[in-house]
Amino acid sequence: MMELPENLTILPDGGPRAGVSGDLLSHVLAQIRLTGDEVFSRTLTEAEQLDLDEGQAHIVVVTVGALRMESGDQAPVVIEAGDLVLLPRGPGALRLVASHPRVAIVACRFWFDPDSLRGMIFALPRCIHIERAQGAGWVDGMLPFLMVETSDAQPGAALMISRIIDLMVIRTLRSWVHEGRATGWLGGLSDARIARSLKAIHERPLQRWSINELADKAGMSRSSFCERFAALVGRSPLRYQNEWRLGLARDLLARRDARVGEIGLRIGYESEAAFSRAYKQLFGHPPRVEYALANEAAPVKPR
Repeated sequence: MMELPENLTILPDGGPRAGVSGDLLSHVLAQIRLTGDEVFSRTLTEAEQLDLDEGQAHIVVVTVGALRMESGDQAPVVIEAGDLVLLPRGPGALRLVASHPRVAIVACRFWFDPDSLRGMIFALPRCIHIERAQGAGWVDGMLPFLMVETSDAQPGAALMISRIIDLMVIRTLRSWVHEGRATGWLGGLSDARIARSLKAIHERPLQRWSINELADKAGMSRSSFCERFAALVGRSPLRYQNEWRLGLARDLLARRDARVGEIGLRIGYESEAAFSRAYKQLFGHPPRVEYALANEAAPVKPR
C-alpha cells in the first residue's frame, strides 16, 4: 500500500519560532540522506586547479592561502583560509584555482542516497559559500575531529567519517539559512511568516491550498504574501506547491510504491494524462520513464 507523508513537520519543544521554521528545516534536512566515502587533503601551487570528481558532491575547506572560484557567467569569488564551500552536485562548470603561492585544502567527497527527496537536493544552488566569520565556531571544531578519524584504523572509522560529513552538510545549510542568503525552499525558512505557509504545504502536501489560505497562514495580505513568497522562494506559492507534490511523486515512482496512475491520483491529479503532462513539463520526461528506470535498477517489489 502506497503512503505519502502526512506530516512533514515534527514539533519540538523549542518555542514558537522553532515550531515554525527551525523544526521544518530539521525535518526537511532529515529527508536528505547522504553517504561520505572519502576525506583528502591537497597542497596547490599558484594557478593550479583543484581537481574534483565530476558528479560527486563535495565539501572543500581552505586551510592555507586562498582559492579563486571561477565560472563562465559570473565574476570570480575568493575562498579565503577558513572558508568552506559546499558543492551539492559536484564542480560542474566551476573551477577552483589556487590564488596564492601555496594553498592547502581539505575536501570531503560524498553522494546523496537514492531515497533522499531529490527535489530538495536539486533546489540547492550549485555552490554554497560559508565564510570563516560564519563558520569558525563549528568548522574549526569539526575539521580536526574529521582528520583524526581519517587516520584511525579502528573498526567503525568509515562510519564515523560519513557521519561527520553528514553533520557538516547539515550545519552548512543551517548557516546558509541563518545568514538570509538561502534561496528556494530554504530561503523561505528565513522569514517566519513565509515559513508558516511552507510548513502548511509540507505538512499537508495533498491539500489544494489556495492563495488566501496560505496568506492567512502567513498572517499577510494576499498581495504582500505573493510578492514576499516569490522574492524568497523564487516561484509563486501555487507553483511551489505543485512542484513539491510532483517531487514527492517522483520519489514514489523511483521507489515503485504504486503504479503511475495511482500515484497521480494520490497527489491530486484527476487523470493519468494530466499527471503525465505536468510531470513532463517539470522534469522533462513523462512519469512512466521514471518508473521504468526504477524497475530496471532493481527488481519489482512483490505486490
